[in-house]
Amino acid sequence: MDWRAYHAIYSLSLHHHWLGTLFHAIEAASIPFMVVATGVLWFLSRPGGDRRWKLATANGFAAAAVAYVVNFAIHSIWDRPRPYESHAIRHPWSSSTDGSFPSDHASLALAIAFAVLAFDSVAGAVLLAAAVLIAIGRVMIGAHYPGDVLASVLVAGVAAFVVVRLARGYVDVVVRLVERVSDPLVGSLYRRASNARSPS
Repeated sequence: MDWRAYHAIYSLSLHHHWLGTLFHAIEAASIPFMVVATGVLWFLSRPGGDRRWKLATANGFAAAAVAYVVNFAIHSIWDRPRPYESHAIRHPWSSSTDGSFPSDHASLALAIAFAVLAFDSVAGAVLLAAAVLIAIGRVMIGAHYPGDVLASVLVAGVAAFVVVRLARGYVDVVVRLVERVSDPLVGSLYRRASNARSPS
């Protein structure tokens, strides 16, 4: 079943090469986008003001870390071969040979998005849209079976829940420690920007 669904989806990319190339380009930029966009939220928070975006950043990265650990454990138990390792198919856009189940890219991206969504609906929705695109892209470039990506949704959801709900106190402590270093820098940037806008 998983193979048939994979074959039907991936055949679109093989028959329309531009489609696979497009998703390959999106995949190459997507994870850096997720990391940078999540990190930028921290610096959009004014020192001494609402800490929501700082919490979103910290919880997003923490959820991604938990998702990665869970995936690593699963890969250690079941090293599922990539589709092109088990079947004689062309794979011009992916050559990874690590475990296929679940998808690391999809798990980390979705974990970040789910965690950020818990603190900010707009930023979370943007990141969730990007994460869904990443998840679809993993199948479109032939790197994963659909089942690998669906498993990533579960891993990401659990990781985000554990961090946001069960480890909230620990994350808050980390945020308070880091903002002691970042707030003076960010405050200085805000003051410079304010002075630059003020009439001379």
